[in-house]
Amino acid sequence: MSTHIAAKQGEIAEIVLLPGDPLRAKWVAETFLEDATLYSSVRNMFGFTGMYQGHRVSVQGTGMGAPSIGIYAHELFNDYGVQKAIRIGTSGGLPPTKLRDVVIAMAASTDSNINRRATNGLDFAPAANYELLEKAVNHARTMGIDFHVGTVASGDLFYDGTDSLEQWKKLGILALEMETSQLFTLAARFGRKALSILTVSDLMDGSGVTSAQERETGFSSMVEIALAAAL
Repeated sequence: MSTHIAAKQGEIAEIVLLPGDPLRAKWVAETFLEDATLYSSVRNMFGFTGMYQGHRVSVQGTGMGAPSIGIYAHELFNDYGVQKAIRIGTSGGLPPTKLRDVVIAMAASTDSNINRRATNGLDFAPAANYELLEKAVNHARTMGIDFHVGTVASGDLFYDGTDSLEQWKKLGILALEMETSQLFTLAARFGRKALSILTVSDLMDGSGVTSAQERETGFSSMVEIALAAAL
């Protein structure tokens, strides 16, 4: 039993979807999984396990930011033997993305020092697992939705008053969020497979925004892509 998840051994599947919002975890479990059961509600960060097309799948909320997802991903990999972890999160879109587009992250830049602390000062490049990435891209194509594949940036500041946004735009970053870099780094450290699939919930130029309700329950395409990639 881990400190922050507190599930019993065997209650968590080897495949886990990771939304930041615990209420999105609840929605995913109720909407996509059969016979879903709650295995953890510590700090109201809900985790569920159920069945999807004959496979056991778990969904675990992770909170916001690298330190928070770092806690949950570490415990899932280290204490519960999770083999595949796919973040299903929201992001702020940069051109050419549009509101509600899906972004499949093949790598994650960051302004955080967490990776450097974990690697003794090395500039590790956190990247997705190619097998999961390829499956996700292929499924997104069959869905006929608007999606993008490329690099995202995981920032430490949600309200960033610096000019870093302009620098990310010059480097071709597709979307900004706060967790993917840490997930990819921990997956590499534990020798596991990870991917991040994001929905553009806001546009960074301020021209578009989705509601809190839609961010919680309205982004089904990325969940379908994640499940298809993981199985």
